[in-house]
Amino acid sequence: MYRETRFLPAGESALVVEFGERIDPALNDQVRALDRALAANPVAGVLETVPTYRSLTVHFDPRLLSSAALVERIQSLEVAAPSEERLPRQWLIPVCYEPPYAEDLSEVATAIGLSARRVAELHAGATYRVYMYGFAPGYVFLGGLPAELAISRRPTPRPSVPAGAMLIAGGQALIASTPMPTGWYNLGCTPAVIFDWKQNPPASIEIGDTVQFEPIDAAQFATLQQAAAQGRPVVRRKA
Repeated sequence: MYRETRFLPAGESALVVEFGERIDPALNDQVRALDRALAANPVAGVLETVPTYRSLTVHFDPRLLSSAALVERIQSLEVAAPSEERLPRQWLIPVCYEPPYAEDLSEVATAIGLSARRVAELHAGATYRVYMYGFAPGYVFLGGLPAELAISRRPTPRPSVPAGAMLIAGGQALIASTPMPTGWYNLGCTPAVIFDWKQNPPASIEIGDTVQFEPIDAAQFATLQQAAAQGRPVVRRKA
């Protein structure tokens, strides 16, 4: 964590407000708090804010607002402490760790010296924090991957994974929202639609929430996939 917040220009129409250099819940709490403060106190010329693990990117119209003026405005904001924000919600997401959905499960198990069953148990047994949406629209970046599942990225990207793929690499976990080639490993898949750009908001799971994965078999996957296609809820909120 930095002693002071860093304000870094990203071209002439964006400003990165950086709180530290690592993946840390405390840093992410600061990012979220500033994001909420800007939403509650709109600044003329600010177009969009993009929260990440440890920074907030603020996109602005340079014809209406200078970078220096934006920094000054941000520094004057009263930012609520994380303890004053809403409590994070907890979600259960169904995941199938069986063929054909767990495309890289055996490969990961061999690489880290565990059984495929144990890899699935570890992945499903953890509680993850939602840190950010990014890279591609709707990709959910999660913290909390068990240390036993640490594995580097692939030396070369693998073929496209499906929407809903459960990806791991570099000590991180990720839920894919759209089919795309990737350097991450695919352990399973959810039938749930986590991100839908046609809905408002497009994602019901917010940054700061927690998720757990609920193992299902291939038959349950097919049933829930049909339910999701009909607009019925598949992801459940824990009481």
